[in-house]
Amino acid sequence: MFFLNFLFLMGLIMGLVVVSSNPSPFFAALGLVVVASMGCMVLVGYGGTFLSLILFLIYLGGMLVVFAYSAALAAEPYPEGLGSPGVLVHAVVYFLGVFAGGAVLLDGWYEVSWVPVDDMSEFSVSRADTWGVGLVYSSGGGMLGITVGALLLTLIVVLHVVRGLSRGAVRAV
Repeated sequence: MFFLNFLFLMGLIMGLVVVSSNPSPFFAALGLVVVASMGCMVLVGYGGTFLSLILFLIYLGGMLVVFAYSAALAAEPYPEGLGSPGVLVHAVVYFLGVFAGGAVLLDGWYEVSWVPVDDMSEFSVSRADTWGVGLVYSSGGGMLGITVGALLLTLIVVLHVVRGLSRGAVRAV
């Protein structure tokens, strides 16, 4: 189980490096799919099956729509691929930064401190990850509204920034 979670965490790091080092939104969307799926698989490994399913559906349903819009607005005739020299240099620098940060912070982190959610309570009627969902809707309604407003503002800002001087694929007909 430890080896499987290690593979998922490495896939998560590789997806984050692809998203952060790639200037083209086409390949960044592929990296986001990898990041979302690997992050949800890490949550499944530690007992959060319901939470990972909800996060996966919401993330891919909502945030990839933003990337589809930005990819349509920033239609490049020749986008840079993952093997381009500039993108490759950025990816190597980001990998080295992640591993250097991991080496510095390795002293205080141990695998035994990560406990699956189901091992926290002895005889429970419901799963632990569903308690958090109920708490979000009962006590966190105001924060949920603020988050929705922030995501809407982010969508508007991203669309205005990506549009730039040329309209790309979206033009007045």
